[in-house]
Amino acid sequence: MKGLWIETLAWPVVGEKLKTGWPVIVPIGARAKEHGHHLSMQTDYLMARALADGVAARLPVLVAPVVDFGYYPAFLRYPGSQHLKASTFIAVLEDVFDGLLDQGAATIAVINTGVSTEGPVQIAVRNVFARRGVQIAVADIRRLGKASNKLLTQKLGGHGDEHETSLLLAIAPDSVDMSKAVSDYGHMLDEQETVFYRPTEFTGDASRGINYSATGVRGDPTLATVEKGRAMLDDVVSELTEGLLLLRPDLAP
Repeated sequence: MKGLWIETLAWPVVGEKLKTGWPVIVPIGARAKEHGHHLSMQTDYLMARALADGVAARLPVLVAPVVDFGYYPAFLRYPGSQHLKASTFIAVLEDVFDGLLDQGAATIAVINTGVSTEGPVQIAVRNVFARRGVQIAVADIRRLGKASNKLLTQKLGGHGDEHETSLLLAIAPDSVDMSKAVSDYGHMLDEQETVFYRPTEFTGDASRGINYSATGVRGDPTLATVEKGRAMLDDVVSELTEGLLLLRPDLAP
């Protein structure tokens, strides 16, 4: 049986599925965040929907509406990019999780398409665990697609790059304008690798070291292809499906 999006159902149907133990997927993906000149600002949102759709095509799950606002401090300089303070984002997530649990959700799994969102998401699920003893599972996009990521040939990536552009060519090709795609590594190729984390932001100011990006991209989207995107999408959906089956073996067809 295939999964269903909560937003498409009447509430009695949702209640019935929760009573029978259907897990709930909570996708997280920015509805408006810059991704260079060649990708629309809804890139993360489209990825979140596609990944949730992929899981729902394979397993009986309920998919909650995409959480499309979040903690994205690196992109504030770009018109239209939306951002919530970490405390606000954590509070939003906890309210979403608490509501689903109060309504009877037995299992909640998060699909997170952001990077800066990883910390707040971890805090939110930890807070719910401390208060309610419920372990919410989280899958971060940065740690998915181990097999298909070998298809990437860019020197480094991170945003609006070969990876994301390939995925969008497979998911929503009309949202991609490859004529505007350019390779943009900023100053990152000159940086020495370090074990230390440093907070960064994206800016067009070339004097700002690792923060610099001429276009809002980090990587080489010109190398993207739809074939790579399809392979990566299938790989990631398979990983998510397998991960859910480890948590809930009873979902196996």
